[in-house]
Amino acid sequence: MQMGGSVLIFPIICESCLGGNPYVRMTRAGYDKKCKICPRPFTVFRWRPGRGARFKKTEICQTCCKLNNVCQVCLLDPESGLPVQVRDTALSINSNDAIPKSDVNREYFAEEHDRRARAGLDYESSYGKVRPNDTIMKLQRTTPYYKRNRAHICSFYVRGECTRGAECPYRHEMPETGELSRQNIKDR
Repeated sequence: MQMGGSVLIFPIICESCLGGNPYVRMTRAGYDKKCKICPRPFTVFRWRPGRGARFKKTEICQTCCKLNNVCQVCLLDPESGLPVQVRDTALSINSNDAIPKSDVNREYFAEEHDRRARAGLDYESSYGKVRPNDTIMKLQRTTPYYKRNRAHICSFYVRGECTRGAECPYRHEMPETGELSRQNIKDR
């Protein structure tokens, strides 16, 4: 179970995705899925962040996670909880130039990053930490948001046709409507 020369024992995730329970049972499937950003297979972790919460799983590999400084599950910045595009705009970073577009160059770039990480030359030590920005300090989420771990709303309940009652694994609530109610992970 090695990737990039190191044993993967825990994913790189934010506090909200981990959940409020300090005792989490996590499963690990080595090289189970393809990363959503690069085509490389990666180790998938799956867990339930709390009672009544839906299962979470990692969506991207640790290399892409480290390069973009995002959570492996929600693809938000782990320190501020902001989407990557908002964070990069506030810091005046052009992240489109950082990672190559073609498959061969992207694979070489990821392998080079893994090689540097194994040698102890990570990007943070070579460039230093980014100083706090006033805009990010105003926009960031200071406490974890555990409500996003809740189960999805039952579509049959919304139509008035759910026959499972208390056995239904989904929430029996009417959905909120508004311009921000339809968000996808692809939009981050």
